[in-house]
Amino acid sequence: MLSPERLALPDYEYLAQRHVLTYMEDAVCQLLENKEDISQYGIARFFTEYFNSVCQGTHILFREFSFIQATPHNRASFLRAFWRCFRTVGKNGDLLTMREYHCLLQLLCPDFPLELTQKAARIVLMDDAMDCLMSFSDFLFAFQIQFYYSEFLESVAAIYQDLLVGKNPNTVIVPTSSSGQHRQRPALGEASTLEGVEASLFYQCLENLCDRHKYSCPPPALVKEVLSNVQRLTFYGFLVALSKHHGINQALGALPDKGDLMHDPAMDEELERLVVRSRLHRTSRQHRAEKPGVFGFQRRDKLEAPESMASTSAPDTLPISVGAQGVRPGTCTGQGGRIQKGHHFTQTNSGPGPCRGFI
Repeated sequence: MLSPERLALPDYEYLAQRHVLTYMEDAVCQLLENKEDISQYGIARFFTEYFNSVCQGTHILFREFSFIQATPHNRASFLRAFWRCFRTVGKNGDLLTMREYHCLLQLLCPDFPLELTQKAARIVLMDDAMDCLMSFSDFLFAFQIQFYYSEFLESVAAIYQDLLVGKNPNTVIVPTSSSGQHRQRPALGEASTLEGVEASLFYQCLENLCDRHKYSCPPPALVKEVLSNVQRLTFYGFLVALSKHHGINQALGALPDKGDLMHDPAMDEELERLVVRSRLHRTSRQHRAEKPGVFGFQRRDKLEAPESMASTSAPDTLPISVGAQGVRPGTCTGQGGRIQKGHHFTQTNSGPGPCRGFI
């Protein structure tokens, strides 16, 4: 049932607010690209399945980055997909580097830009080296802020730099004889002892930015709450506070609370079904192997021979495997990269590209 707020919006405003035209254009493009396959089961069914996938958030899987970041719903869906696919990394307690997390992102979006991953890692690592290890939860919540609010944070960074050099982006200073009201740029010695900018002045600038910003931004009331707890802060200190704020995570709505991050009942139930199905298949295969052959003796030696050969002649290179098996990905070296025993990459193609061979 539609809410009164939706019904009160004019048609064109509702379409723009929900980015309906973006999805219609994408659906038509996919229809034209795959019209031979789609003609077998009908256009109406295609549009039904397409918009069902949009509602479920699975429409962003393996899509190009330009589409993933096109709408707030796409960004939230990508964050949710990343969490659900790789939460076992956090469940197993694995710590990964920035480049390893970037490889995981590329498994879902092959052209995901490295710059965004680096910015998210910087929120966690601060002044530490970029090759330091990070927990899954720390990276995920920092990545959520950096990815979902990327355009907003670019504007915040520019405002912060202006304030850092003594310039107020919200005011135009007119020189007069009584110029004691406007702030003076601090001396070099004073600036070196004061870290960051004044939180109250910073909030005034961000409040105006939220009012006029056309992209997604955190709720101004929550931004005020973050900044009201300190007198001064740095840019990355502000980002850390955003990433750890419970209310901002709830307002965004893509991820569960940190305490529930490793729990996903729907996914656990699906995995349990797969495990049970695998066990039933293995049991039935064993029963078939134990049945007597044509001449009255068992042929288990024949059936077990391929398995013993596979275990004794394992290849030197193994496909990249992360997730439930707990194997850490290595450094992404290019398209077609393989991971050897010990999790070190050998490069088979010098061209750029995502990690392949995900199991």
